[in-house]
Amino acid sequence: MNMTSDRRRSPAHAFANALRDAINAKGVTLARLHEQLRERGNRVSMATLSYWRSGARRPEGAQSLAALADLEDLLGVRAGELTGLLSGTNRTGPLGPTQFPIDEAALERAVRDTYAALGAPYPDVSRELTVHSITEVGADGSVRISTSRVILQSTVGTLTATPFLELTPGMRTPAPVFTAVSGGRISQRYSHPDGEVHGVLFELEAPLTAPETTVVEWSMEYPAGYPPMRETGYALSRQCRELLVWTRFHPDALPDWIEERVETPHGVEVSPLALDGRTAVHIVRRAFGPGAVELRWGYGERASQPG
Repeated sequence: MNMTSDRRRSPAHAFANALRDAINAKGVTLARLHEQLRERGNRVSMATLSYWRSGARRPEGAQSLAALADLEDLLGVRAGELTGLLSGTNRTGPLGPTQFPIDEAALERAVRDTYAALGAPYPDVSRELTVHSITEVGADGSVRISTSRVILQSTVGTLTATPFLELTPGMRTPAPVFTAVSGGRISQRYSHPDGEVHGVLFELEAPLTAPETTVVEWSMEYPAGYPPMRETGYALSRQCRELLVWTRFHPDALPDWIEERVETPHGVEVSPLALDGRTAVHIVRRAFGPGAVELRWGYGERASQPG
């Protein structure tokens, strides 16, 4: 039997065959996968997993797609490899509330202006299912480059481009250097006159029809002479399946203090963190958003700061 031609004839069987192959290659049982998914907050039943493996059903809806993204990670396959076989599904699932992630009206107005300048609808019609934000801190203790990898889903119609922004509330900065790493190209750039919002329009490699997903990656580099940046993070206007903020420090610039600041519609929480002998710290939040996760650090005694 020609597996390639068989998968092209039947998308449902293509997904089931790929999932079954990945499970067999990993040598793991459905019971173990079920347990691992529960540990990650995905409550997909054993029966559902069995249906997916046999081809009797396919994942549809936000919860199932979130579980599938976790399955790709647990089974050691490339992000989007299984999800990409679901092009025939026609359900997006519940989207949840959309809300500006930071409680600052002036900043939201600047973001609206930036979206308009980039020709993008506000709020965005895409959804970030999984986000990995990776920041490299240089020998001077400031951010050198930040890279974001996102599983992006279209929620309405066909998506051809989406905005990505850099926000520096309360700090006027020049634009960082945005670079498209994979999954598309940067077609437009805009900096708001207040200097606190800089954005780009990321044009996708191929149109994305709801509820299809794709994987995109872009970076922001802070060149020499840029104001010292000793904080990093990620903001979400919708709930995300998984948000990872991973910050890696130069061994000659390990901070004296680190803290995590989380802002949601319920308020702001600040918690101290520690490297504990490592050169990196990571924050993982599952089923998070709307809201923002921020990591701050410094050298010497920490000065008190509002909020």
